[in-house]
Amino acid sequence: MTLTEMRPSGAPPVPPGTDPETAAVVEALYTDGIAALKGAFSRDWAAQMGEDIETAFAEARSRENGAVGRGPNRYYVEIHPEQLRGFVDLVDHPWVRSVATAVLGPEYEIVEVGFDIPFAGAMNQPWHRDFPMPDQTRTEGRLTSLAFNLTAVDTTEDMGPFEIAPGTQWDWSEEFDHGMFPPKSMYPRYAERAVRKYPQRGDLSVRSALTIHRGTENRSQLSRPVLVLGLDAPGAGNAEHHDLAVTRDYHAALPQRVRDHLRCPVVDQLTPITQKHTIEGLVMGEP
Repeated sequence: MTLTEMRPSGAPPVPPGTDPETAAVVEALYTDGIAALKGAFSRDWAAQMGEDIETAFAEARSRENGAVGRGPNRYYVEIHPEQLRGFVDLVDHPWVRSVATAVLGPEYEIVEVGFDIPFAGAMNQPWHRDFPMPDQTRTEGRLTSLAFNLTAVDTTEDMGPFEIAPGTQWDWSEEFDHGMFPPKSMYPRYAERAVRKYPQRGDLSVRSALTIHRGTENRSQLSRPVLVLGLDAPGAGNAEHHDLAVTRDYHAALPQRVRDHLRCPVVDQLTPITQKHTIEGLVMGEP
């Protein structure tokens, strides 16, 4: 096994003037690779988000390539902001804005809105990261993207909770398949570090999508929908893998400080998103 930890030396890059709470989140992202804010939204807000996810999933499944498999009984769907009634509440949340600004800079970009749903019978995913380590992370030790997650349900042990291996956002090896999937010979490293997360409705988390993680076996009879908001530093390049768009009227009604972070097309009419980032290794679940 050939593995290099690209962990940067010195203190995390916290911008001058950052408040202590945000500075602690930056430190957590550079060490553990994940942080959370309990009760960021009301349970009613989370329930409304869950309704929007159900509606979007039904629409996506009604057409070819509307949803992409992420393993047995597990799907990912990318949506447009207008499909989520709480979009502005989310992207304009003070915690989201302050963390994004501190980690990605004041010109951070909103590049992805989507959701994962593991249904009953979903299996353990292979350990993975969501995309290959960017050159800037490997050479400069800087995080250039963030993923914010919100659960639509109260997570329990039998629902296949998210599992993450803290500190592994800096792992790099030429043996990673597609730059994302460590070989099975490295699995003990991640199993030893694995921490399961049990977010409740209204909780908000942020992580580096480079931190090695997986969805686990859903032994319940319930689905576990999770919203994903992806943000980039300028030039990070993840926007090219997504098809975010907003209509002109919707764009005009957005607060200016939200518009400032949308780099997506403004169109007369939305086109349903065809999922195009199938992750080959995730179609195989681990028993």
